[in-house]
Amino acid sequence: MALDEALEMAKKSDYVVLIMGLDQTQEREKQDRNDLVLPGNQQSLITSVAKEAKNPVVLVLLSGGPVDISFAKQDENIGSILWAGYPGEGGGIALAEIIFGDYNPGAKLPITWYPKDFIKIPMTDMRMRPEPSSGYPGRTYRFYEGEKVFEFGYGLSYSNYSYEFVSVTPNTFRLDRLSTVRALENSDSIRYLSVPDIGRKKCDDLKLSVVVGVKNDGEMDGKQPVLLFDQPEEPGKGSPKKELVGFESASLKAGKSAKIEFVVNLCEHLSSANEDGLMVIEEGKRYLLIGDEKYPINIII
Repeated sequence: MALDEALEMAKKSDYVVLIMGLDQTQEREKQDRNDLVLPGNQQSLITSVAKEAKNPVVLVLLSGGPVDISFAKQDENIGSILWAGYPGEGGGIALAEIIFGDYNPGAKLPITWYPKDFIKIPMTDMRMRPEPSSGYPGRTYRFYEGEKVFEFGYGLSYSNYSYEFVSVTPNTFRLDRLSTVRALENSDSIRYLSVPDIGRKKCDDLKLSVVVGVKNDGEMDGKQPVLLFDQPEEPGKGSPKKELVGFESASLKAGKSAKIEFVVNLCEHLSSANEDGLMVIEEGKRYLLIGDEKYPINIII
């Protein structure tokens, strides 16, 4: 279909759904993409059609991985963006049920969507941590410091969900009382304990119970992934900015709420690799994050 035909059709239609993206001529096993943008003239088509449409358009994106669609995020004529992956033979029905409001979507992105300039970083450079002196931004949500199209864990629903920390026990860990483990200091003068020195048996006892409340504030029943993150108040050199420590799904009727318990193990979930690759637990205040809520916990060494 020529562009002028598409524009004419958009003008006559009450609502427009644009299905764009990639296929296996661009990405498949043994064939990687050379860029992170939509192929051909798709961006121009999307922008032009959205401008002519009577109402904000629905943009459905087919792709196996991230695409830089920053232009669509910033376009007020695009009312919604739906990433469908490669949905298979049942995909058409599934998309229709979501678009027409018969099904309430609730997925979260499993990866960070990087901007198109990210391809300037050599694919062979797999360092996780950023290096400001060279302009290297790092990789993954745990370390990446550059601009993002969408961040790991992002996702919308027809319902709004609210969260609260019901209880966190204990909220302080006195690891200085582990008489058999010697505390050390790193180059930032932050005290830490080596996880191998603590030992598996003692690590099994270093757990906290985190109970969170989730409420569906919308008018539709929905299923919501609940993501629990850990974030140090002052990340040490090479430490993650934040890290996923647990996730659960909550199926909630409209207006209903539920409680979910996470069991967080200090050695497994709140440790990080230091400059020597040794898993350590650092002293200091940390925050548990869920939605927009955060809860402080303290580790004393």
